[in-house]
Amino acid sequence: MSTPHVVTLVIDLPITKLDALDTIAFVADGEVEGAGTVRPRVWLSADAWAQVEIPKFADPPPLAIDVYSETSRDTALAEARRLAAALEAVGWTIRPERPVR
Repeated sequence: MSTPHVVTLVIDLPITKLDALDTIAFVADGEVEGAGTVRPRVWLSADAWAQVEIPKFADPPPLAIDVYSETSRDTALAEARRLAAALEAVGWTIRPERPVR
């Protein structure tokens, strides 16, 4: 299996990993897969999925949303942009110093 392509969205928001995944699932019209596992994810399309990384040891935000695709970086980037727009529509702010490129 090849290494997937990844694009990361960075968000300053005090939220749990499962709540973040639930919000991603809501805006992506999907569901959280593997909620009780170490690596839960939300499928954004047939070719891309999102996973959430939360700081450890009570560090403050940011949280990172990694958008993966085994197809191409362009697919990961397009899905990350679509997800960023959907999250901004529900009030989340993507760090401007870390734009989706």
